Amino acid sequence: MKKIILATALVFLASCQEEGVLTKDKETIAVTPIAELKYFGAFVPTSGITVNGQAKIYLENNLYKVHLENFTVSDGPDLKVYLSKADTPSEFVNLGNLTSQTVYSIPSTVNIADYSHVLIHCQQYNHLFAIAQLTTN
Repeated sequence: MKKIILATALVFLASCQEEGVLTKDKETIAVTPIAELKYFGAFVPTSGITVNGQAKIYLENNLYKVHLENFTVSDGPDLKVYLSKADTPSEFVNLGNLTSQTVYSIPSTVNIADYSHVLIHCQQYNHLFAIAQLTTN
């Protein structure tokens, strides 16, 4: 019985030694989408708030996206990320809730050239936490 098991194991080992076309390691080439930095700005806090980091807007595959890089902010309720025409939340596009997410898509209907700021705003208490004035890259 031991000889049969040993013979079977040797057959399996011998048959798996050479790599075929389908199992041979292939050279992998990483494909990275091209993202072009269009706008950037450093966050500054409002009174009583601590903030660090930058807002950067990239154009990637014909879509604009806001990236929050090296970003931290004081805790607050109902914080939102706004793309705004001014340093106050008067004319803005709500990009979503501030979460651990660091990339926010800008709707394709938005003319990015009309917007000059990224804001972190507490919608519930109408309190502005942080402002990043955007500069063209």
